[in-house]
Amino acid sequence: MKKRIAIQGIRGSNHHQVAREYFGEDIDLLECLSFHGLVDELLAGKADKGVMAIENSIAGSIIPNYALVYENDLHIIGEHYLNIHHNLMGLKGQSLADIREVRSHPMALLQCREFLKTQSHIKMVEDVDTAETAKGIQENQLSGIAAIAPKAAAELYDLEIIAPEIQTIKNNATRFIIVKTTNKELPKETINKASLRFLTDHKRGSLATVLNVMSDCNLNLTKIQSLPVIETPWKYAFFVDVTFELYDHFEKAKSLLTIMSEDFRVLGEYKNVRL
Repeated sequence: MKKRIAIQGIRGSNHHQVAREYFGEDIDLLECLSFHGLVDELLAGKADKGVMAIENSIAGSIIPNYALVYENDLHIIGEHYLNIHHNLMGLKGQSLADIREVRSHPMALLQCREFLKTQSHIKMVEDVDTAETAKGIQENQLSGIAAIAPKAAAELYDLEIIAPEIQTIKNNATRFIIVKTTNKELPKETINKASLRFLTDHKRGSLATVLNVMSDCNLNLTKIQSLPVIETPWKYAFFVDVTFELYDHFEKAKSLLTIMSEDFRVLGEYKNVRL
């Protein structure tokens, strides 16, 4: 039976590429035009697993997705890094001078801003997805309109790449997490990374104390992100990624952090792919 994989976006998007690289080609793809829609597919049992972007090396964290994982009790079972390549594409036979409007996801527009600033005749328009925009150009034969999307979208939707690799910073990568509604148990000896969420007391030194516990237990902090707790003004939750060499070190840290912090939860235990 094929794995049912939910992605944000459609075929030809970066999420689609990650799904193919992580799970292989033999999958049933569920296309969702929002991350909320992706979560709904998982909770309804229509998808087995989901692919969700969580942070970009240029734009930083995709903060709402941290809350989605926590609030819907999802489990992070893996991660995948993808180098991002943005290409300007449109109907065949057009040149850059013919393009009067470019449409794409806001993040893609942001990451190509320096190139677009040199094209004063092109209007930027935000859209829901990179590949969805490319597909719409072909389906509606939109002359003078271009999309910013991965190369795969041009191939799938028979568009021509007018300007390749237009991202401002060439070393541009996005980290994706693989999520599901139940925890995937891996052998402890293969687990060397975890994602955590906790609250601390609103007093001086509370966070530092927690971080010192992690350090004393030989955990390496690779990511920390704070989010306000909406129902409690001026209180913050911390989302943390840690790596470790021995699972026993992590187990010791878990037992201590459960006592020392509020609402401590392990969001996922998985394999670190960037060693």
